[in-house]
Amino acid sequence: MTLLDINYVRSQFPVLADGYAYLDNAGGSAVLKPVAERISHYLLNHSVQLGASYQPSVQAGAKVLEARESVAQLINAYHPEECVMGGSTTHLLQILTRAIAPSIKPGDEIIVTHSDHEANIGPWQRLCEERGAVLRVWHVDAQTLELELADLDTLLCAKTRYVAMTHASNILGSVNPVAEVARRAHAVGAQLCVDAVAYAPHRLVDVQASGADYYVFSFYKVFGPHFAVLWGKRELLLELPSLNHFFIGAEVLPYKLQPGNLNYELSYGCIGISDYLLDIGRRIGAKGSPRELMQAAFDAFEIQEDLLAETLLAYLREAPAVRIIGKPRVTQGDRVPTISFVVEGVQSEAIVRRIDEARIGIRFGDFYARHLIEELGLAQQGGVVRVSIAHYNTVEEMTRLVACLAEAITELRHT
Repeated sequence: MTLLDINYVRSQFPVLADGYAYLDNAGGSAVLKPVAERISHYLLNHSVQLGASYQPSVQAGAKVLEARESVAQLINAYHPEECVMGGSTTHLLQILTRAIAPSIKPGDEIIVTHSDHEANIGPWQRLCEERGAVLRVWHVDAQTLELELADLDTLLCAKTRYVAMTHASNILGSVNPVAEVARRAHAVGAQLCVDAVAYAPHRLVDVQASGADYYVFSFYKVFGPHFAVLWGKRELLLELPSLNHFFIGAEVLPYKLQPGNLNYELSYGCIGISDYLLDIGRRIGAKGSPRELMQAAFDAFEIQEDLLAETLLAYLREAPAVRIIGKPRVTQGDRVPTISFVVEGVQSEAIVRRIDEARIGIRFGDFYARHLIEELGLAQQGGVVRVSIAHYNTVEEMTRLVACLAEAITELRHT
């Protein structure tokens, strides 16, 4: 496979021209020029009311439908109406659990992990409290820091209704075996809800291959606007009640789960993500269907990201007093380039503040995975230092970061 033309890639993200090294991409990626151009085009040319019979309204409605079809192709949904759009993953998961609530009975059980972002824990916890259900927690193994399937097996039972988990941890970087979890959950009659916010920027999403029943992520982590999609199997979405106006029936997908409707211009902007992936696929010489072109693009992204991640991990593995929180090396696609670490005796914030001075953007904290940070005993250090890499980052940026980290850690440990 031809490697990425990194100069061309970076030219598609205008913010990267400002000289900063953006290595906080798990918090929010750079935005693609084609995304911004499509948002602008919609606002300037199609910002009329939808649903009317006059021609500009019909054209605007077609643009919004085109956006939903593009998102369906991006995630490999069978039906565009399976794509429920909204402002964020947090919001959409709250919408989902609210819709599920009437079907939950006292004694039902719901399994969450303690390594997820709070967006995929809190709504399920509140659902259990409100409906008298039992919340079970699937903990990462203390030694491996992985979600072990054997531990899940001890939690699954005939009372299990839902399992909620992340496809990739936004702290550990681990890629979790969601398809196998889905198989085991379905075997006891349960459904699986996957938060893919930390996964979708690094791998081509395939909701069919995931085995999930519900799958959600935010586009602003995947080079797009501050917007999100919740996919659900059509037959399951139809079973949910309408959360929209009383005259919007349960059969009206996805509108019944989009109260107040969706943001039209941001929806249309999301097509720019697919535009970019198809462009990259063609530029590296890939052939085939749109999905095959997009897969080729993500394969090239993974090669670039693994190179950059290993540059940092190689330093961290040898640095004195440094503890990597997660897998210490890149192997066989089982981690994304979201790398967390702590330094013995040093506050994580102090390290990040030093790196700020070098015009390099990294971050410290719990990243809303507070349960995990507290269980690992890292809260007293201010959480972890997190470096989250994207395919548009460069070897030069990583080399500069490593040099700055080495200097900062050495000084702080001896202060």
